[in-house]
Amino acid sequence: MKHTVFTGVGTALITPFNHRGEVAWDELEKLVELQISGGVDAIIACGTTGEAATMNTEEHLKVTAFIIEKVKGRVPVIAGTGSNDTCFCVDLSLKAKELGADGLLLVTPYYNKTSQKGLIESFNYIADCVEMPCILYNVPSRTGCNIQPATYKELSKNPYIVATKEANGDTASVARTIALCGDDLDVYSGEDSQALAIMALGGKGVISVFSNAMPSEMHQLTEAMLKSDLDTARELSNRYIDLMDGFFMDVNPIPIKEALWQMGLISTNFCRMPLTTMPVEKQAALRELLKKHEVIKD
Repeated sequence: MKHTVFTGVGTALITPFNHRGEVAWDELEKLVELQISGGVDAIIACGTTGEAATMNTEEHLKVTAFIIEKVKGRVPVIAGTGSNDTCFCVDLSLKAKELGADGLLLVTPYYNKTSQKGLIESFNYIADCVEMPCILYNVPSRTGCNIQPATYKELSKNPYIVATKEANGDTASVARTIALCGDDLDVYSGEDSQALAIMALGGKGVISVFSNAMPSEMHQLTEAMLKSDLDTARELSNRYIDLMDGFFMDVNPIPIKEALWQMGLISTNFCRMPLTTMPVEKQAALRELLKKHEVIKD
C-alpha cells in the first residue's frame, strides 16, 4: 500500500489579486487560515483554481512558498506543477519539493496533448526525477487528453505516483480505475458534485472548489463518507448540490472568486485575462444562491 497524501477534502485554493492584478498576500494568508479553521484536510497551491496558468515561474514559486509557510505543517500542501512541457514540469516540481511541498499535482499535457503511451512515459519520467508523492490530474474538458483505466494501472506501478484527481465526468471509468488499481492508486473526485459518488466507489476524497467558500461543509460531507455514514453525506450533498453547480456557472475560478468577493472574504473579484468577471445576470443569480444558503444576507 502506498503513501496516502490526505483523505477527505483538499481545497484547490484561489489566488486573490488586487485591482492591479497583483497577489493580495494579506488576503491569501486569511484564506489559508479560513481553510484550516474550517477543517480541510489539505490545500492545493497554484492549481487551475489558483490561476497558475497566468503566473510566471517566479510568482508561481513565491505563492507556493507563501502557502507552505503559512500552513506550517498543519495539513499537507500539494503544489500544482503540471505542464505540457515535461522538462519544465520536472524543474518546477523539484523547486516545489525544495520549498517543502508534501506532494505534487500534475495535470495531463494540454494543447500538444499526447497518446496513452506518452502519458505513461512522461508521468513516469517526472515521478522518477522528483521522487516524491505525485497526484495526477485528469481533466479532459480543459486539456483534450484523457487517462484511460488501463493507463492508470500501468502508472500505478510507479512508487511515486500515488493518486489521481479525476475530473473526466465518467463515473463508470472511475469505477474501472479503482477496480484495476486497488490500493496502488488513491482516487480523488475533481468535481464537487461527484464527490459522494466517487467516494462511494472507493475514492479517498475530493479536491474541491466548493470548499473555498464552504470548507466545513465539504469536510463534513467527506468525513461522513469516510465513516460510511451515507445518510449524512447524502443529505449534505443534496443540500448543497445547487451551490456546487453555481460555482461552475462560468469558467472556474470566475464564480468562486465572485462568491468570495460577495461574501466579503476578498476585496476584489479580479481574475487575470483571458478570464474576466461574470455578466451581471450571472452575478445576480449567484447572489441569490448564496442568500438561499444564508452565506450572505440582503
